[in-house]
Amino acid sequence: MKSMDLLLNNLFWSPVWISIKTAIVAGVFVIILGTLVGYVLSKKKFKGKILIETILMLPIVLPPTVIGFFLIIIFGQNSYIGQFIEWIFRQPIIFTWWAAVFAAIIVAFPLMYQSAKSGFSSIDKSIEDAARIDGASEWKVFLFISIPLASKSLLSGSILSFARALGEFGATLMFAGNIPGKTQTLPTAIYLAIDGGEMALAWTWVIAIVFISFIMMFILQIKQK
Repeated sequence: MKSMDLLLNNLFWSPVWISIKTAIVAGVFVIILGTLVGYVLSKKKFKGKILIETILMLPIVLPPTVIGFFLIIIFGQNSYIGQFIEWIFRQPIIFTWWAAVFAAIIVAFPLMYQSAKSGFSSIDKSIEDAARIDGASEWKVFLFISIPLASKSLLSGSILSFARALGEFGATLMFAGNIPGKTQTLPTAIYLAIDGGEMALAWTWVIAIVFISFIMMFILQIKQK
């Protein structure tokens, strides 16, 4: 199949759109959760904090297949959580597009959380205290003082999280599967193409994901200057 034919073929674009859609939806969840959790844990001190932070950062060092295994155990049809989800939505979450989103959230969250926590920890506490003295509520301090001052770190975390979600492979393959047009993302599509000997198709997908990732990292480098 010629390069131009590949670009005009839905076989090529389907994993691209699924990957981008998955990364965007997962990114929204990760940005919100990572920012909130990063803010709380950067300000609060309590027993067990180190343990909680260690658990939150585990997906960075765990093999993706291990993460996928835990997701299957926790959300599979044999678990109470999985059975509850199936009862609510009339279908299991495993091998659905939402499973791909959830896997992306798990692996991308630590990057956003760590960036948010670092950004909020670097803020001069006296600036936030001055706003409180002037009558600002904790919510207003968070929205109008803390977030703007930590914006560079939050932006970095957002871009890195999106890129990580876009490139997720192992946990997605185990938990969401590799269903063309449904859960097949760019990394799983590349794997399948290489396994099937379709190197031209694999190359076009590789170029696509490298291009998207390059743009994300280029923007990050510009913003960090």
